[in-house]
Amino acid sequence: MQKLRLAILQNEVPDDHLLWEHACAEHADVLDWEVVDITRADWLRRMRAGRFDAMLATPPGWSTPFRIQFDERITILNKVLGIPIYPSFEEIQVYENKKYLAYWLEANDIPHPKTSVFYYEDEALAFVQNAKIPLVGKTSIGGGGSGVTILKSREAAAEYVKNAFSGKGTSLDVGPKWRKKGFVKRVLRKLLNPAEFREKLQQYKFQRSEVQKDFVILQEHIPHDFEWRAVRIGDSFFAHKKLVKGDKASGSLLKGYDNPPLRLFDFVEEVTDRRGFLSQAVDFFELPDGRYLINEMQCIFGQSDPYQMLVDGQPGRYRRIGGQWVFEPGDFNRIECFALRVEHVLSLLQNNDFAHVEGSVTEAHRV
Repeated sequence: MQKLRLAILQNEVPDDHLLWEHACAEHADVLDWEVVDITRADWLRRMRAGRFDAMLATPPGWSTPFRIQFDERITILNKVLGIPIYPSFEEIQVYENKKYLAYWLEANDIPHPKTSVFYYEDEALAFVQNAKIPLVGKTSIGGGGSGVTILKSREAAAEYVKNAFSGKGTSLDVGPKWRKKGFVKRVLRKLLNPAEFREKLQQYKFQRSEVQKDFVILQEHIPHDFEWRAVRIGDSFFAHKKLVKGDKASGSLLKGYDNPPLRLFDFVEEVTDRRGFLSQAVDFFELPDGRYLINEMQCIFGQSDPYQMLVDGQPGRYRRIGGQWVFEPGDFNRIECFALRVEHVLSLLQNNDFAHVEGSVTEAHRV
């Protein structure tokens, strides 16, 4: 049987694609893969020559120029040449683009904290004068809470707006997060692993150059002690709590592994089913009346523990079987969930199920 061919898209971060390679290596009997640096000038020639069945993507989230480049090039590869991409094209558009996510949630009538994007200073300042304080200021790009600012007074919010529309702009919080869990252990690991250390320095370099100007994102502040993080990859579902440290749950690395309520999975299934999402972490608040409000959605996400969920102290996943949520114990989050993603990609290709994902391709049209 002819092996499937996958292109692993390398972004500007040299080792950002390696987890895809590790996961693909577990299926070397049925697939071949090739790493294609999508940031280089020969990207299109190499993708045409490869005759790939699908692309595996790790979209960048550190700097706007490389993010724009990535989005432009996958648009050509997926929408013009018709090569299927995993995660899906729409999931990548939402990833680390908080402006787009705000529009997307509103357009799809999905509950979320009220979020406003302003491109005019006077409009933003007028909003601040009447908004409920505190407000949350966000940069469009930047994960792990690095671009989130809690604006605790009207004066602070107005200054935030004025900075955005002046030469100063707003920037990411750059540098080692010494307040996060396991700081010393993380530093030692980086120092003992030169490749990881170089990658982290590269990340700081990109983030320092990232200054957001000429627009602001202002979000309603939702008081909370934790956010739920629910993960869906294919038909596998997981959930845990992201606990607050300081003002934020994002980036704290503090987790709570209470047994998640099953209605949580109903909510995430409905949201991800709407647009055929394939690989998604959904972070959301739980209000006192039981309603959920989505705060973030990410198709690629970090994993600081070897599991995404514990039920009665046991790692595993939930799947909907016969209309009911069924817990299956086991290690389903190997290689930071990339093993599960590659299994899902193989299932989609072998069963020709990429057809429901926009941008699928037939043998006759494959480049």
